Amino acid sequence: MKNWIIRNKLYEMVPVVGALAGFLYWKYVGCLTGTCAITSSPVRSTIYFAVLGSIVFSLFKQETKNTSKADETIV
Repeated sequence: MKNWIIRNKLYEMVPVVGALAGFLYWKYVGCLTGTCAITSSPVRSTIYFAVLGSIVFSLFKQETKNTSKADETIV
């Protein structure tokens, strides 16, 4: 279990960074009128950016191939 946490540390940090970016976006850019669906609330903005960051970052995850002796064909 501990090895899994260490190997995926980067994937665990992405939602945290996304949430921080969402909060900062709400604080400094935000929505002046309060009618924006995402950026009018700090909670919505934080959750939206955390999920969006995770989705975008997962697009770049490299797949590993597991090769075993059973998969090899004998010619």
